[in-house]
Amino acid sequence: MAAPLKVATGDSPLPDPSTARSEPALSLPKGQAVPLELTPRGVPVSLRPYFQEYNLEDVDPEQDAFTVIERTLSWGMRRELRWLFRRYPRAQVAEMVRFAGWWRIPQRRFYFWLNVLGIKEYRKSDYRKLWPHR
Repeated sequence: MAAPLKVATGDSPLPDPSTARSEPALSLPKGQAVPLELTPRGVPVSLRPYFQEYNLEDVDPEQDAFTVIERTLSWGMRRELRWLFRRYPRAQVAEMVRFAGWWRIPQRRFYFWLNVLGIKEYRKSDYRKLWPHR
């Protein structure tokens, strides 16, 4: 027969969360951000999980601009987004969103980027033409 489950009490060997020590934060001068680690070709290493089908070191930000912009807008955090808008002209980012965003970027983020970039007209799906049974 299996031993009964032990309920954690004050006498428990489990650590008390109120006394747990946290690691000290990285201290930088005020207003200075932690540098973004880049691959030799200049793509943020923190985007690696979103390029699973690619070797990130082989991704060229100029030749693969469409994919880099699409993945960064879809999944990037603030640091990666800052990098994106420093790396590519706003017009190039807006063009990607305008012509392919509706099917390449998750819907909530797509509408967010439409608003941020001030895009009123964009390419919409031809789904009804392709599938008339809807």
